[in-house]
Amino acid sequence: MSTIELVPGGSLIVPTAEAGRQLAVKMARLTIKVTQPDDAVRSRLRPIYAEDPAMLLQVAQIVATEFAVIAAANQYWREGR
Repeated sequence: MSTIELVPGGSLIVPTAEAGRQLAVKMARLTIKVTQPDDAVRSRLRPIYAEDPAMLLQVAQIVATEFAVIAAANQYWREGR
């Protein structure tokens, strides 16, 4: 079994808010992959959560949480807000 790098590139430091958002989505996806490492199971479950508004909102919350952590690590993009 290969090891999954949960923080791509080993750093939360990114140049822009857009890059931070992209990193947040990637990290959320990696968390799902680590939680359910079987590709076939993830593929089978995808149509179920794709049609469930509550599950989609939970995904959005996970990404928002990851993004908040990344923003904090970047001092809200170097206090430039």
